[in-house]
Amino acid sequence: MRNTDSQTGSSKRIRIVTKMLTKALEFWLRSQVSGISQLEVEIQASDKQLLSGCIPRVLIFALHAIYQGIHLTQIELVAENIQIDIRSILKGQPLRLSEMVPVFGELIVEEEALNASLSSDLLSRALNEVLHKLLPEDSRKTKQIIWRNTCIEEKKIILAATQELQIDPQPLEVRFGLNLYSGNELQIYPITIQDNTKIYVESDEVYKLYLGSDVDIQELVVVPGKVVCSGRINVNP
Repeated sequence: MRNTDSQTGSSKRIRIVTKMLTKALEFWLRSQVSGISQLEVEIQASDKQLLSGCIPRVLIFALHAIYQGIHLTQIELVAENIQIDIRSILKGQPLRLSEMVPVFGELIVEEEALNASLSSDLLSRALNEVLHKLLPEDSRKTKQIIWRNTCIEEKKIILAATQELQIDPQPLEVRFGLNLYSGNELQIYPITIQDNTKIYVESDEVYKLYLGSDVDIQELVVVPGKVVCSGRINVNP
């Protein structure tokens, strides 16, 4: 009878630890984004692993997350070999990673989400820098670019913008192919930039976009209406 009571008590403690750890993980994930509509976290670990602060596997599912102004339609992730200080979590302290965590998964950005991301400083600044490099010198000086909307086609993205001139704002269209060059580099080509009257740029030159050493993309698919990306990213403490 005592052994049964002991096992029951141990099971209750494990359930409490699992619940607290899940809430801590959810809180930490929510703290990394400025908005999210749905978040699900599933911890996969034995009792012994859980109490030692070693979690071999965590499944994460999220919808409509916003990270640094970038809208992400759907996220499915698997985080492995997470090392944490379980005692601090049981004391109610925020979750802190002890070591780098490799995270594998799939990310979907639909056209609506990409449109919503155009107002973010991160994306608009990157687009402006690329446009500044590509446009002729006399086309840059007196024009401010306002990004309006996007259209995602097969292996191609079309951006509509407005050149804010002093007299009459003019539409601008940017078309470019988007492909995977390497695990942490995207290649952008061909590129066409034009307005209603002329073509500024029409180039087959390949431009590379470096994503950082912590990124390893395995597949990038651009289809009508959405971009699907799968691979690994390292989350550092």
